[in-house]
Amino acid sequence: MAGKTVKISGPLVIAEGMADAKLYDVVRVSEKGLIGEIIELRGDKASIQVYEETSGLGPYEDVFSTGEPLSAELAPGLITGIFDGIQRPLTSLYLKYGERISRGVSVNNLNREKKWEFIPTAKVGDIVSEGDVLGIVQETEIVEHRILVPNGVKGRILTISAGEYTIEETIATIQTEAGAIPVCMLRKWPVRKGRPYREKLSPKMPMVTGQRVIDTLFPIAKGGVAAVPGPFGSGKTVVQHQLAKWADADIIVYVGCGERGNEMTDVLNEFPELKDPKTGESLMKRTVLIANTSDMPVAAREASIYTGITIAEYFRDMGYSVAIMADSTSRWAEALREMSGRLEEMPGDEGYPAYLSSRLAEFYERAGIAKLLGKEEKIGSVTAIGAVSPPGGDLSEPVSQSTLRIVKVFWGLSASLAYKRHFPAIDWLISYSLYADKMKDWYDESVGREFFKYRQFVMTILQEESALDEIVRLVGMDALSSKDRLTMETAKIVREDYLHQNAFHEVDTFTSMNKQFLMLKLIYEFNRLALEAVEAYADLDDVLACSCKEMIGRAKYISEENLSEFDGIFATMNAELKAVKEGGNENV
Repeated sequence: MAGKTVKISGPLVIAEGMADAKLYDVVRVSEKGLIGEIIELRGDKASIQVYEETSGLGPYEDVFSTGEPLSAELAPGLITGIFDGIQRPLTSLYLKYGERISRGVSVNNLNREKKWEFIPTAKVGDIVSEGDVLGIVQETEIVEHRILVPNGVKGRILTISAGEYTIEETIATIQTEAGAIPVCMLRKWPVRKGRPYREKLSPKMPMVTGQRVIDTLFPIAKGGVAAVPGPFGSGKTVVQHQLAKWADADIIVYVGCGERGNEMTDVLNEFPELKDPKTGESLMKRTVLIANTSDMPVAAREASIYTGITIAEYFRDMGYSVAIMADSTSRWAEALREMSGRLEEMPGDEGYPAYLSSRLAEFYERAGIAKLLGKEEKIGSVTAIGAVSPPGGDLSEPVSQSTLRIVKVFWGLSASLAYKRHFPAIDWLISYSLYADKMKDWYDESVGREFFKYRQFVMTILQEESALDEIVRLVGMDALSSKDRLTMETAKIVREDYLHQNAFHEVDTFTSMNKQFLMLKLIYEFNRLALEAVEAYADLDDVLACSCKEMIGRAKYISEENLSEFDGIFATMNAELKAVKEGGNENV
């Protein structure tokens, strides 16, 4: 039975005669077949957000409910895929319909014709339950796609066989209490519902990103959540791109939610060209892209975040470490605000709906590190990093404040640092990470026992510089003592030679934890030896004239294969500063 449209307001369509429909059912509107989702029910009237352009629709057009919620298709074929907010494949749509997607087009989310080589890991007679691995498909050179027993299925394997199959063909049959169930590779999952797991764990291990300011000062845990707020032009998107390229994650899900089309084009052009540092293959071979640019229908932005996190959870269930980048949650919140306004709901702060915080929490809470379902002891993680674009860089606005109450890592981008061309423009005075202390044991074992001592030294130096800056602005650098001048010089080395990182330099774009440790040790030892020299009455200008200071500045360009060069810098530094110190003692 079909409902009838009675009101059209942009992406919002109200239809009557929908008493049999359920909340969040997917519907088709008019003979054009526009796809939409029921977001409110009042009596037999349904409010539908339509994911396509609604111009030209009139009253009393038919509305058909599919009886199913908006679901993601999960199977081999996701990796390297480029989808829109409701998981329609943009490449297939382009080949079929050209540059402009026609309204109401119907295309399978995943390729139904392609055959995949299925290799069973379970055998006939095995007792299996949801989450157990039935077999594997080598989806790309990097990603081994594990085919799991479907959710809610438990029993004995009757048949399973190797071979080439499409995602809809039966690969195994499982005898359950309800009878024999055929199993194919394709799974469907409602995007607004989190996928099940056995137990959530406390994050204790960092997701290494290769970005020094993040890994050293404000690390994010595997399974953690972070926000990257910042004004226009402060480098949010480049930070997200760097994390997508270099983060220590097996799978990357990148959601361009309401971003400019040219930025998504950069991603689409860059990722296939970039080499995965671990395998040497194209980075695209472990990436899923969801592109919902600012000129696409606003309602689909709201769905894009949920589509992305559902795909991320699917790969987590295989035991992978997944990183999802949402760029940006502010555009997503704007879509919520627009739909809430059209529904004539009571507005909250700045017109955002009253449920903004709970919707943001729904998204971020689906991240985490978890023990997974199945007989084998498997652990997978989803790390969520959301960019926030506050108007005018005002962090007191509702989206930023609601996000800050949820996330545990805050990388606050500063317009003033960006104007000084200091990138990444993460402001060390306002940013924080609540994971750092929990991960101290990992850093002690994997990087070095003194790493946290060097980290604390860097943070102290930067805080002291901020306090001394006020004095310098008032009365000038010459009014400071030699010790305070050395603090200012060391802080300058930390800022310019350590925290500043060139995303487009082939060596500087990524720094391993071992190299970060050596660079921090260099700066720490320089400050210690220089302080000893100054306390021995050496002239600070002589200390700063040492060639080792310039060597420290160039250390960031030492490649990962040549870290032994640091030994030479340490030797030069010790010799030069010892000579300056002895010269100071002679002067006394």
